[in-house]
Amino acid sequence: MQIGEVAARTELSLRTIRHYEETGLVVPSARSQGGFRLYTEGDVARLMVIRRMKPLGFTLDRMRELLAATDRLDEHAGSGPPEGREREELLESLRGFEEAARQRTADLRTQLARAEEFTTTLHERIERIERIDPIRTGRSGEESEGGPHPELTAPA
Repeated sequence: MQIGEVAARTELSLRTIRHYEETGLVVPSARSQGGFRLYTEGDVARLMVIRRMKPLGFTLDRMRELLAATDRLDEHAGSGPPEGREREELLESLRGFEEAARQRTADLRTQLARAEEFTTTLHERIERIERIDPIRTGRSGEESEGGPHPELTAPA
């Protein structure tokens, strides 16, 4: 498939896919006679791994390390998949990536929970203000008199 279809399937921009090619993370499996990049399902799967690592904060170098380890473990041509010590070292490397991904996911969950709490706090504050002084907030009702309301100035 051509790069446009790959971009649509992976939800990555053409520019991002080209950047990953320039950095050596993914290489098109072939080129058409006209020079267009051609990708296989394996290339799409590789891009999906990269896309999933990105929001977890993995650097391009760490992505490259993971892909090299998985490529070696998945190798079936030539000498075949690794055995013995090499296999255990590669598996240990993958375990390290898994633990890093788990930790980063937990950190993101904490950040998301805080963001949701903040959003709820803002929503509740807006509702309180609108109930107390609907005319100043652009809601229906009569304009109230008097000084500032504690709900407008007090922290939530």
